[in-house]
Amino acid sequence: MKQLHIKVLGGLFLAAGVLAWAGARLWDSLGTLPGVPLAAPVVLALIAAVLAATAVSLRSRLKAQRERRPDARGVDPLVAARAVVFGQASALVASVVAGVYGGVGVFLLTTDLAVEPRRDQAIHAGFSVLAGVAVVLAALFLERVCKLPEDDDEAGASAA
Repeated sequence: MKQLHIKVLGGLFLAAGVLAWAGARLWDSLGTLPGVPLAAPVVLALIAAVLAATAVSLRSRLKAQRERRPDARGVDPLVAARAVVFGQASALVASVVAGVYGGVGVFLLTTDLAVEPRRDQAIHAGFSVLAGVAVVLAALFLERVCKLPEDDDEAGASAA
């Protein structure tokens, strides 16, 4: 399984942001811009909390297993692999979603914020971007927790 790279996530964020900004400009010129849902930052924050809780739980269980504590519960490798896949998928989707809300938020910030609904939408978009960043950080932490230590044989074979 390949490791996530910040460059890929940042590129997705920027591409989605630019496309969302252009789409918001076009949509606003044709009519009314659809609202940013209040549930967006809440759902993203819940996903970030689940990822962080999973990472902390797996980290403590793996630490107890490495220290060979008698009461340590082992971690099934398939469970760890599923957690990493869930984290990677969440990070990819969250970077796109955060980019979309970031682009819409930038559009809203460059327009008239004196109108209360637009100001509220800009605030919701900002919180959605922050929650999306939290999902990405939690997913990277989960991936780091579940990373296997490098074998000496593989490191020597790749260097040769």
